[in-house]
Amino acid sequence: MKVLGYGTPSTSDLLVPLSFEREDLRDGEVSLNVTYCGVCHSDVHQVHDDWDNSLYPCVPGHEIVGEVTAVGDGVTKFKIGDLIGVGCMVNSCQECDYCREGYENYCQGPKSCTLTYNGPKKPDGSNTYGGYSTHMVVREEFGVTVPDTIDPKYVGPIMCAATTVYAPMLHWKLEQGQTLGVLGVGGLGHMAVQLGKALGARVVAFTGHADKQQAIRDLGADRVIIHTDEEQMKSVEKSIDLLIDTVPYPHELDKLLPVMKTDTTIVVVGNFIEFPKFVPGPMVFERIQIAGSLIGGVKETQEVLNLCAERDIKPEIKIIDIEEINDVFELLRRNSDHEFRHVIDMASLHERAGQLTSEAKQVKTPVRGEVVGR
Repeated sequence: MKVLGYGTPSTSDLLVPLSFEREDLRDGEVSLNVTYCGVCHSDVHQVHDDWDNSLYPCVPGHEIVGEVTAVGDGVTKFKIGDLIGVGCMVNSCQECDYCREGYENYCQGPKSCTLTYNGPKKPDGSNTYGGYSTHMVVREEFGVTVPDTIDPKYVGPIMCAATTVYAPMLHWKLEQGQTLGVLGVGGLGHMAVQLGKALGARVVAFTGHADKQQAIRDLGADRVIIHTDEEQMKSVEKSIDLLIDTVPYPHELDKLLPVMKTDTTIVVVGNFIEFPKFVPGPMVFERIQIAGSLIGGVKETQEVLNLCAERDIKPEIKIIDIEEINDVFELLRRNSDHEFRHVIDMASLHERAGQLTSEAKQVKTPVRGEVVGR
């Protein structure tokens, strides 16, 4: 299948039209026409190789919503015409303990999980291309069902941003009446505030943007703290039971330690780069854990999507055309704490497909993960 996408040939290039062939549908797989794709801050990091693991050409996009156009033999979860969501993974070994327990994101198979774009975690020179494209193919196990009660344009950011903050709330057992801290109230953080409230927690949001305080309260935060203000930080010392750190760039993590209760956890979900300095004394004396969490499994993704549909929890979004993508990337690089998620209306790519395909650079056909367990 001839596919048109937007991607970058190298770290120094802007995103441009790229043309490639998706492989034929295999047993257990679903083909979809992409209708919306969210823009994640990790897309910016991957395109610019901020994590030193990017493969080129790079076609981003792992917040994908589409309509099923074909199903392979053996598929039972979806039928032609269904709405389907695809998140950060398209395959895994499906046989290790983590996969069997619904944590495919921590797959321990030979090549780990197969990411929706930028190839397997242990790249062998091959690559995968993501949702900034007209069509996708995914194993049925990695598609999520879109509830009828939610507008499809909101689904993409829920599968990534909401799942990324919801999974640690489950794992570290956030309880009703506890206090959840959220550092950074951008694309991830604004979902953490809403989900924390939905789970019955008291939510304290930490931001560096004084002009965003009312907007954060409107999301449901019980308190908004300017984390650069020493007096405000002192006012919440030893008050947080679980803190989710969503900031995607290096920052001083040890400044958060005084706000944590004894025997509590700070979970890093945004920064894969480094922490510039760290003074561990308060961590040792208060038995505070510093932990990390990577997206979520398919089961958790479906669960949080259902929760958002039931409770009318929505990400703050701005719909854009594909031609605006480079401007959005530049905006995200300048402001890591942006107040909404951008979502590409992929009709803007479909409508120009004929013209852009003739202009697009032809790139190597993407590889998909091994078929296992069928």
